[in-house]
Amino acid sequence: MAKGRNKTISLTLEEGREYLDKVLIPEKDRPIPLSECRNRTILGDVLETAELLPRESFNLIIADPPYNLTKEFHGSTFAKKDPKEYEDYTRRWLSAVIPLLKENGTIYVCCDWESSLIIGQVLGEFVRIRNRITWQREKGRGAKDNWKNSMEDIWYGVKGKEPTFNLDAVKQRRRVIAPYKKDGVPKDWTQDGSMKYRDTCPSNFWDDITVPFWSMPENTEHPTQKPEKLMAKLILASSNEGDVVFDPFLGSGTTSVTALKLKRDYCGCEINPRYALWAEYRLSKAKEDPRIQGYEDRVFWERNTKPEKIKE
Repeated sequence: MAKGRNKTISLTLEEGREYLDKVLIPEKDRPIPLSECRNRTILGDVLETAELLPRESFNLIIADPPYNLTKEFHGSTFAKKDPKEYEDYTRRWLSAVIPLLKENGTIYVCCDWESSLIIGQVLGEFVRIRNRITWQREKGRGAKDNWKNSMEDIWYGVKGKEPTFNLDAVKQRRRVIAPYKKDGVPKDWTQDGSMKYRDTCPSNFWDDITVPFWSMPENTEHPTQKPEKLMAKLILASSNEGDVVFDPFLGSGTTSVTALKLKRDYCGCEINPRYALWAEYRLSKAKEDPRIQGYEDRVFWERNTKPEKIKE
């Protein structure tokens, strides 16, 4: 449980029993209609559970599968595989989840530089690849004989010919360093008090993301937790209010929590019961406080800043 200034969520199964009781546990061979899985956390292995979920029901899928690294996840370990084994694993879970995506739906898949080489190729077998986003983690372990690994990728693929993409919802607000005026009128920039800015089209490189840390309310003990701000960009760009967002590797619930805060419906599948209850705990808090750190007044602000801090 979070204590004092340390807001890290680390509920045990005993401490979080009331939240675990809210999780949906599938019945063997019984299909789960959309009415039952909408706005629910499902406890189970997506390779098995996906067969029970309704086909072509989700507008957006955001997947953060285990990277091809040996990593401990509170009681279970994902072991590094040889490239061919990881390729087969990737193809199996994509084969399970792509049928759940609506026509003209979108899928984003998170990965590191090494797994990206495999995931990008395999994803292209199922959907049309539109881009690869690279985002800066801004922290990570150094290496004595290699470059510090502080970047991750997100592959962006679409199922149909008319995918949702809400450009205005994800434009980046940047300070204008050398404001230019024509006939005394600002040229492609706006002034708000002493602040001069321009809202620009977002690129596929994101350097404004803060990885959750101990003093942030969204932080959990999950070893590979993604930031809500990162998910907010994907959700705002590729879904609309009332759409259903699905995460087949939900972890501590960031996708579902962010979808709820942005007035989308959600569904998430998680194999670890402790992570599933963390997701439910966070969802209960999101209903009370819909704020997303780094996103305010429909604007994505620079990393580790608040709006008032970047005014001159």
